[in-house]
Amino acid sequence: MNRRQLFLSAGALGVIGLGAAAVAQGLQISTAAQAWLYALPLIEMATTRARMLKAPGAAINRLTHGRTLSDHAARAVTTPNNDTLYSIAFLDLSQGPATLTVPATGARYWSAAVMDMFTNNNAVLGLRTVGGEGGTFTLVGPGQPAKGPNPVRVATPHAWLLIRTLVNDAADVPAVHKVQDGIVLTGPKAPPPPAYAGRDADAASYFDSARRLLAADPAPAVDQKLLRKTAAFLGAGPFDAGAAEVGADQARMITRFAKGRQTFTDGWAYPRANLGDYGQDYIYRAIVALMGLGALPLAEAMYMKAAGDDGAGLFTGDGLYRLSLPADMPLDGFWSLSMYEATDDGQFFFTDNPLNRYAISDRTAGLKRNADGSLDLWIGRVDPGGDRTANWLPAPKTGPFAMYLRTYLPRPELLDGRFRFKPVEKV
Repeated sequence: MNRRQLFLSAGALGVIGLGAAAVAQGLQISTAAQAWLYALPLIEMATTRARMLKAPGAAINRLTHGRTLSDHAARAVTTPNNDTLYSIAFLDLSQGPATLTVPATGARYWSAAVMDMFTNNNAVLGLRTVGGEGGTFTLVGPGQPAKGPNPVRVATPHAWLLIRTLVNDAADVPAVHKVQDGIVLTGPKAPPPPAYAGRDADAASYFDSARRLLAADPAPAVDQKLLRKTAAFLGAGPFDAGAAEVGADQARMITRFAKGRQTFTDGWAYPRANLGDYGQDYIYRAIVALMGLGALPLAEAMYMKAAGDDGAGLFTGDGLYRLSLPADMPLDGFWSLSMYEATDDGQFFFTDNPLNRYAISDRTAGLKRNADGSLDLWIGRVDPGGDRTANWLPAPKTGPFAMYLRTYLPRPELLDGRFRFKPVEKV
């Protein structure tokens, strides 16, 4: 088996419950691999930025609104949701702050995540933190004066603004468009960013891009220990090309094999407490950047991945599965169960299906509840028929698949582990 086959044999990777210690257990990670993993969030952010700036009308410091819910054709970001419409902007605050104005939304869920280039959520403005009255906020880069209403400090000169607005059903889309039209972002005119290598580039190109990205968006002071250790690859000067390639291969292998290092509790991988704000948990940060870029912190949302047939996050069976949910879900927002097909490189995207149903949620029309108000959701490749069809989440016709349960504004009992969901069971 050659090295590429070895990587692919590890299969797809689900990471929301994975931590750095679990990944590294038993591994001697080379300095080059550590450098590659440290830089991966920057690389993924730059890749996503370049892809999204190709959209008509897109520009730095300008909002682009998604007007339709994500479906099986949406391949820009792994593990998309089918619950909200996105409004997206990549920011350049190096020449001054940007101003974000959000209209009143009432009780509708919304969140505006401001992420630095290392994928940390520097702030989440939204229903939980701001309320439904809206407001005006000043997004301020490092070293910039905080002039303007409600300043929000951003840790890097460049950043990602990712706004989610809840859609109740198809008839609700025009109302969400009205909310989006009321969101205004203004900021200094900025040139498009230069091109950077992607994660599949050769090691020399990858580390050259990593160095340039670090120059544009310097690391925080608390990362200096790691940066000194990896200076041969992330600092100035030539580096050992052979060691760089070996390290890049090892880093990719770590991301491939990390699926087997997850911890599942009663059939679910629960997120780590530092999801969305990673500190010095560089391996976890890298893997989430690869598998769930843009993840929110736990106070805003919890993402749980089902254990699957292999106990490591993938389902492969052709039969029927069931997930039972309680009548009173432990959250103050909304929930959804999303279905994803798994790609060879470990990413997850919605799958085409006859119902055009990519998730089941508390807003899905026609769900049939049990007498006590609880729900039985039916998952499979073919229609289970009868009353079960109303609660059917279609799986891909072939190939492995994964399921994530999203819970927005989780209550304390879910956050601290007093409540656990029942596992997905094969019928």
